[in-house]
Amino acid sequence: MRAALRWAHSDLRTHRGEALFLVLATAGIVASLLFATALFGYATNPWQRTFAEARGAHVWLHTTPAADARAVARLDGVTAVAGPYRTESATVAARGARAAVELRGTPRPPSVGRPLLTAGRWLDPAAPDGVVLESSLARALLAEPGDTLTLPGTARTLTVVGVADSAEPPYRPGEQPGLVWALPSAVRAPGGQVVGLRLDDPGDTDYAVQRAVTVLGAGVVGEVSTWQQARAAAQGENRLLGQVLGLFGLGALIAAGFAVHGAIATRIRGHLRDLSVLKAIGFTPGQVVRIFLLQHLAYALLGAVAAAALTEALGSRVPGRLGDAVGVWQGLPGHTVALSAVPVGAVLFIGLTTGLAAWRAGRVPPVPVPRPAGPAGGRLTGPARRALGLRLPAALVLGCHKAFAGRGRSLATVARLTLPLLLIVVALSAWTTLDRFHSSPERMGLPTALTVRSDGAPAASGLRALLTRDPRVAAAYPGVEVAALVPGQTGTIALRGIGTRSEPCPRVLAEGRAPRGPDEAVAGQGLLDLVHARVGDWVRMTVGDRPQILHIVGRSIEPQNAGRVVTTSLDTLRENDPGVSAAFWELRLRPGADPRRVAAALTAAGRGHLEVHPVTNPADGLSPLRAVVAGLIAVLALIGLVELLTAIGGTVREGERDVLALRAIGMSPRQITGIAVTATSCTTLAAAVAAMALGLPLARRLIDAQGGSSGIGAGIAQSPAPGVLLLLGSAAVLGAAALAALPAARAARRRLADTLSAVG
Repeated sequence: MRAALRWAHSDLRTHRGEALFLVLATAGIVASLLFATALFGYATNPWQRTFAEARGAHVWLHTTPAADARAVARLDGVTAVAGPYRTESATVAARGARAAVELRGTPRPPSVGRPLLTAGRWLDPAAPDGVVLESSLARALLAEPGDTLTLPGTARTLTVVGVADSAEPPYRPGEQPGLVWALPSAVRAPGGQVVGLRLDDPGDTDYAVQRAVTVLGAGVVGEVSTWQQARAAAQGENRLLGQVLGLFGLGALIAAGFAVHGAIATRIRGHLRDLSVLKAIGFTPGQVVRIFLLQHLAYALLGAVAAAALTEALGSRVPGRLGDAVGVWQGLPGHTVALSAVPVGAVLFIGLTTGLAAWRAGRVPPVPVPRPAGPAGGRLTGPARRALGLRLPAALVLGCHKAFAGRGRSLATVARLTLPLLLIVVALSAWTTLDRFHSSPERMGLPTALTVRSDGAPAASGLRALLTRDPRVAAAYPGVEVAALVPGQTGTIALRGIGTRSEPCPRVLAEGRAPRGPDEAVAGQGLLDLVHARVGDWVRMTVGDRPQILHIVGRSIEPQNAGRVVTTSLDTLRENDPGVSAAFWELRLRPGADPRRVAAALTAAGRGHLEVHPVTNPADGLSPLRAVVAGLIAVLALIGLVELLTAIGGTVREGERDVLALRAIGMSPRQITGIAVTATSCTTLAAAVAAMALGLPLARRLIDAQGGSSGIGAGIAQSPAPGVLLLLGSAAVLGAAALAALPAARAARRRLADTLSAVG
């Protein structure tokens, strides 16, 4: 045992750099996987807990005031009903912020879809103008109990008496109105009513919606929302962040396993004599295997324990969403199990790859087998001889030949080095795609930057003149959005009419063409998936009691409403319903214009009659992804560094036998050093080229697959700029050359006796 420990200690002193990098890489991998686990828990569990505590409704139906909403309570599978409650659409303002809201007349705390108070109190008949705000709306308005809300265009005011969490979809500017609970007396101009259904089997949600719409009549149902949509909206970008961390964490774990396997295999080839001596003095094959296995398991265990301890102690202090996710995750029931299982799983995987390589060490015979005079395939190839005949530098030619002389071993080294570089290319592609959403939103499905809504004070012509008067506004497009029932009546989607045929709003199309004629429209991927349609199909939907049949001529990049959007011109909607008028205006700004400054200027120009807000960019919620990608690139770089050090050590060690021959033919130590440096650089260059050739299409597939699953649709993936890829490849090759220079120079300048001992 003492001999094994002394040998392991000696090996650690010889390879201190590799050991340190392995510990750091393992720590980074385990930390990434723990953060991914925390984000998944943060994305799902808070909403699930709220839904359970509130006895959330699985279906919410918005209907006209005349609908007999109580009839749905008698449907099979409906266990409880919330409402019906009268509703009023309004706009409220507080502290300079405005928001579209739904006032919901609630006489008493509901038993289904119960608001969970987080501040203040519930409604009191003694305060008839008191309201309770849903928490996301309260955050948007910076409102708290005691604040006063105004209704622009009226003399009415409302007093905030409480803030509550809800399992319904949260407030999203321009997409989802905020929820305000009020007494029935405060709902003075009801425009509809809402009823919630709690089902005994949530899996029958679509069927329940279909039966409810049939009972009520399609003409009275305005909008349908389900618990699946609410859960997806609550999870938001947290689940995507968790997927990114988990995917790259697993990829980095595999790369680390391969790096450890390659390091041990290279070390075994360099220590055949030492292993034979261990066998000769009585070490069994199992003991030899355990030396390597326990040594590298110790490295992995040290890194995993350090990552788990740091994540547990300091993870909640990380600024932003990652810290919030860890703080919530630490209070969840499965936290302790995950905190133990993730590091244990990583250590076991590294142990498995270590064991496979260490098994070869146990098979080394106790009597050293003389190594062949030269590696298989070591003779100069025809191109190498011709290159020498052209008087190219001998170090360059021999180095390139040496890099690929042993095909099997060289390919394995290139493959192990390619994997971390490939993952870095994928990470850079994700970074570039995210940047494109910010720098060129018009190319990512966001052709307009601002949405303007009026309380009706300026007439349509006067409002258009007011909006286009600002020189920073390039164009203003009238628009309207209504909820439409999809075929089968299992849900509603957003039907938008934006722009006119004479002045259409530009759209970013991934397939097909822009609508030009009557009844032509473009749809998002989410809608096409929902109705099982393709570009070129005709789709029938119902708006109130009017059918609307549209020809889908293109698929647009649609980042809003999970892609469940069909967009046509305002003229097409007016042909079906002459009473349709513009409800908002979409503004396209000139290049370089700041949307927030333009919004502030238009709000001031509207003198309190305009509600202006920037169009929601889905990348705004993914800002933590930049830090995540940067951290993952650092971890992958450490893994690549471990593999690079392994490759350099193997190249230098295998080149020791050639030193005597090279000196005999008159090559200087500098030229001998150049051979090893060139061989390492060629190997790294081959890995970088392979990583880019494989990584770019892989990244495009992964990003487009994520876009398709989220409803945005394929076509959003962006590749890094050629300069960035060139910089990555150059950094890898130059870094490899710099790292190889010192050990190669030492080997080239070794004494003759040392060289004879190494090859003997």
